[in-house]
Amino acid sequence: MDGELYGMELTEAGYTLTDERNRVDLDAVCRLLASTYWAGRRSREHIATSIRNSLCFSVFQKSLQVGFARVITDQSTHGYLCDVVLDEAHRGKGIGQTLLKFILDHPQLRTCRIDLFTRDAQGFYEPFGFGPHRFECLVRYPPDYAGGNTSSTAS
Repeated sequence: MDGELYGMELTEAGYTLTDERNRVDLDAVCRLLASTYWAGRRSREHIATSIRNSLCFSVFQKSLQVGFARVITDQSTHGYLCDVVLDEAHRGKGIGQTLLKFILDHPQLRTCRIDLFTRDAQGFYEPFGFGPHRFECLVRYPPDYAGGNTSSTAS
């Protein structure tokens, strides 16, 4: 994938984390997102577009991409953390926590309020300071929304 380079990289416990968008393996990200409740039906085209327009974070074990996350942001006041996914075989090893810390410490995000939506991972995010929004949140889904299921039981 083409894109802007920020150049942050961290190697820990046999994994490499990077914010270099040009290293994103689109095929791997499509496979990872296909396993999620929120993006399982998202097209390759929509995934590619979302990557081009986001600050992206990749997790590699050797040359294999095993994790991904992205932040939609103005890089000053607000960011929306989304598409956080780690291959099931690599969960439970602390790499998810390392990825989240890597994201939250990113220079373009340090001054941003970070929003996220999850229906089942609140316990993972709470130790990083995430909690309920202080205001009522609203959302608008356009017709034929490509981001996933829009029923009240999915996010």
